[in-house]
Amino acid sequence: MNPALKALQQRIAYSFKRPELLELAVTHPSYLQDNPDIPESNQRLEFLGDAVLQLALTNELFQQYPDEREGALSQYRATLTKGSYLSALALEIDLSSCLLLGKSEEDSGGRTKASALEDAFEALIAAIHLDRGFDVASTVIKQIYGPVKDRLSDHNEMENPKGRLQELVQPDHGNEALRYDVTATSGADHAREYEVTLFFNDRPIANGTGSSKKIAEEAAARLALTSWPDRPKSD
Repeated sequence: MNPALKALQQRIAYSFKRPELLELAVTHPSYLQDNPDIPESNQRLEFLGDAVLQLALTNELFQQYPDEREGALSQYRATLTKGSYLSALALEIDLSSCLLLGKSEEDSGGRTKASALEDAFEALIAAIHLDRGFDVASTVIKQIYGPVKDRLSDHNEMENPKGRLQELVQPDHGNEALRYDVTATSGADHAREYEVTLFFNDRPIANGTGSSKKIAEEAAARLALTSWPDRPKSD
């Protein structure tokens, strides 16, 4: 097996009985373009993983918040399962280093794209579910998230991700070190999707997508914040 995938299993404290499921989970659709012998990408696993994740976190929130009503629990779950949050979790476990990408996707910064990271994270959860069942997948999910109350508390500090990132950058690098560029748009005028690349000292460090430039910029900043302590201090 690929050394990166072996290291990933150690980080998430889970060893696959069927390693081919893990390999499928990290196979981005672009990889098939350069490797026509590969029959499938992680898209179907992503679909399943979303449902597994929703149920596992519903169970956990139900247990951890016995006095909360349905509306609050639904809001907590939405916070913990939204795309920007899942892509941040993917960075925490260094799932980005494991992705199998096509050359064009690799060259365009595919490893930092929030959508690719989110999809791979959901696919990973589905792969564990298929490999060993829901109970084991739920255990791994809880290990990755840690205490959900702490996660939700941390999230409240991330409501202004661009401002928080600027606060971290400004003392050492000044006000101009960060730049947000729209790198792609798609969809009809009434359903526009924006992709934004965040640059630190002219180096791309994160991508975000959203229905507006503001939302896409915030998604990119939130992604960068997750791993900011590991970023170089200067060029």
